[in-house]
Amino acid sequence: MKTAILGPAQRAEALARMAERELDILVVGGGVVGAGTVLDAATRGLSTGLVEARDWASGTSSRSSKLIHGGLRYLEMLDFALVREALKERGLLLERLAPHLVKPVPFLYPLQGKGWERWYAGSGVALYDAMSVSSGHGRGLPVHRHLSHKRALQVAPCLKRDALVGALQYYDAQMDDARYVATMVRTAAAYGAQVANRARVAGFLREGERVVGVRVEDVEGGGDYEIQAQQIVNATGVWTDDTQALIGERGQFHVRASKGIHLVVPKDRIHSTTGLILRTEKSVLFVIPWGRHWIVGTTDTDWDLDKAHPAASSADIDYLLEHVNEVLATPLTRDDVEGVYAGLRPLLAGESDATSKLSREHTVAHPVPGLVVVAGGKYTTYRVMAKDAVDEAVHGLDQRVADCVTEDVPLVGAEGYKALWNARARIAARTGLHVARIEHLLNRYGSLTEELLELVVADPALGEPLAHADDYLRAEAVYACTHEGARHLDDVLTRRTRISIETFDRGTRSAREVAELIAPALGWDNDQIEKEIAHYRKRVEAERESQRQPDDLTADAARLGAPDIVPL
Repeated sequence: MKTAILGPAQRAEALARMAERELDILVVGGGVVGAGTVLDAATRGLSTGLVEARDWASGTSSRSSKLIHGGLRYLEMLDFALVREALKERGLLLERLAPHLVKPVPFLYPLQGKGWERWYAGSGVALYDAMSVSSGHGRGLPVHRHLSHKRALQVAPCLKRDALVGALQYYDAQMDDARYVATMVRTAAAYGAQVANRARVAGFLREGERVVGVRVEDVEGGGDYEIQAQQIVNATGVWTDDTQALIGERGQFHVRASKGIHLVVPKDRIHSTTGLILRTEKSVLFVIPWGRHWIVGTTDTDWDLDKAHPAASSADIDYLLEHVNEVLATPLTRDDVEGVYAGLRPLLAGESDATSKLSREHTVAHPVPGLVVVAGGKYTTYRVMAKDAVDEAVHGLDQRVADCVTEDVPLVGAEGYKALWNARARIAARTGLHVARIEHLLNRYGSLTEELLELVVADPALGEPLAHADDYLRAEAVYACTHEGARHLDDVLTRRTRISIETFDRGTRSAREVAELIAPALGWDNDQIEKEIAHYRKRVEAERESQRQPDDLTADAARLGAPDIVPL
């Protein structure tokens, strides 16, 4: 299979091709569900397109807890079907579809009561492991284990001695959510899909009752395109109701947004060899290993303000710090926080007022001829959502269509990854890079690492780390624009890398170096470089200001002080 390149020229060509002739399926929305849907359709042999108003995964799909998990707490809600489905998908991603991107991660659950709690929680985790194995794809993870008080403190010295009487340790998995989506889009393009980000749907085309296409505005180039398709799939997540409104039809269901915020702190602030899962009065709290950092989250509150830039308030940050500090021997303070990010979960609206109790299951509907809507669900089960959406769309196609095959379609970079991992010391010797650098690249790009190393061969300076974000090579910034569809400085610092949340300066000190690196690939002149840097710094300051505000309303107003980047 030929690897697709998502550079500026390929984006322009994709928009032109989508407008040339009617597609079988056009997907609107470039998050994990939209990317999964276009991959599913393309691998069934259908002519397929994908348009996204902003950047790949710029909404919910880049602001999650970065976990691929079965949802242990849903067992307590007796939602066995959802957990079983998610555990099967977790196993598929770890073993077959994306072993280069999805990695096992251990979690410790502190026990605070004697006897009954160990039996109750232990039974739940044992069932979790059993359901994983019974799915046929769960044998790659270690099974849970019971720990004494002494052993738990050896594994997680960060905990207060009186915060637990013992513990359970179990395994789930994690990934870089935005990188996963970008990789899936590239995979779909490799199978023939036409894909374009920064392409906003401004309206739907109708023939009587039937939806026959969309009018797309090229946010970068300024042109308009009419793209026709036999079936359109609306996979816009928390924007589902807004997208439905463009056709003047009331949806068959509604989507509510639940805000979750996360804090990022340096690794040395929490001394532990394992992640933590803690109960709160409303939900659960995770402390998740993340390279040289920890991610602490999350909140779960209703949100009805700006969907594009959900803001974390001072109250949100205090909530997380207060609850995690209940068990930490050395409390975290505001000064320990490197990064903060807020995301919105798309929840199917129900009768419960508490967003934590709304359904995490998904729904597919065909509200009018030619239009399929998919919403709800969990990141982990995106592939099932995509399959259901394409199955529904296929009913409106006048042709025989193959069944879903994505259970056996690895993402680009997966093939050959394990062999390259075994040869990482040899690759390091050949390239002159430290073996730790090669491991970093392999776990972000898999076998596509060879493409990135070719950039370093052509320009050895790209093999140097970024001056103020030395986890990343200079080549990674360039590759983001030449191969992965990044169009702006914000795309690179926020989603292709995680510099925006992994440094205390939030990426502002890296902004100029990265902007100057990517300028040739994107055709920027000096004026555009300065505009990109100024925009990024203004965005960071707006986010910092929002995080000083006492509530959602004032935080939202502060965050909106920095508008989106002005196109070229």
